[in-house]
Amino acid sequence: MEHYFTEKPKSKKIINEIEFQDQDLSFSLLSASGLFSKDKVDLGTKVLLKYNNVTDNSRVLDLGCGYGIVGIYLAKKFQNIKVVMSDINERAVEIAKLNVKKHNLSDRIKVVKSDGFNEINGTFDYILLNPPQTAGKDVCFKLIEGSFDHLKEGGYLNLVARHKKGGATLMEKMNEVFNNVQVLGKKSGFRVYASKR
Repeated sequence: MEHYFTEKPKSKKIINEIEFQDQDLSFSLLSASGLFSKDKVDLGTKVLLKYNNVTDNSRVLDLGCGYGIVGIYLAKKFQNIKVVMSDINERAVEIAKLNVKKHNLSDRIKVVKSDGFNEINGTFDYILLNPPQTAGKDVCFKLIEGSFDHLKEGGYLNLVARHKKGGATLMEKMNEVFNNVQVLGKKSGFRVYASKR
């Protein structure tokens, strides 16, 4: 079984459509085989969308964007934010670009293929991350450390994880790197942690 954080998925590409709905918005997105949570928006991402502290008129990085749910949701919710969505997975980048086009958001969302922060330019007001915990602790720690360097002064990293399945360790790492961490919300074992630069 190949991982969704593989750069070049070898599985046959099968594109499907999924529906997303919460109390604010509902829309459909394209997804595909070889991507994380390909058949429906996963619970962790839903919790991140519910409890993040993003505000309008900000520059946002959706790090490890998959098919693009987080960036597209935020661009629909806030009329004046600019979003960069990135993923190491070529297929994720391709599908995310199709979704940006599908929702006419090309003027406000840019999609880039990047291994972590390698191809990410500039700094952000917010970085949102549902970390690839199956890739291992070191990968997740590197993304937390890289986030510090890519946030503006006063900017926030928002990270979602299951508290009892590695989340507590990620929370400690955020506190170590940023010298602060808080829980913005929790649901079904998931917590959204926020650290301010």
